[in-house]
Amino acid sequence: MQKENKSKLLSRQEVEEVYGISKRYLEKVSVQGGGPTVIRFGRLVRYRAKDIELWIEANAHKGAEQ
Repeated sequence: MQKENKSKLLSRQEVEEVYGISKRYLEKVSVQGGGPTVIRFGRLVRYRAKDIELWIEANAHKGAEQ
């Protein structure tokens, strides 16, 4: 993703298309109080690309799957 797009707000559908993280998984972790930072506008849920990327990095593990 290009640098100028880091501040663009993405829907769950767009996160799924760009990062391969399913909409259902994003919903599930959000309800459980985890996952990437969520921005809400009423019923609309959006994510900043930089928050998705930070969350992915924070959950990266080296070596065997845990």
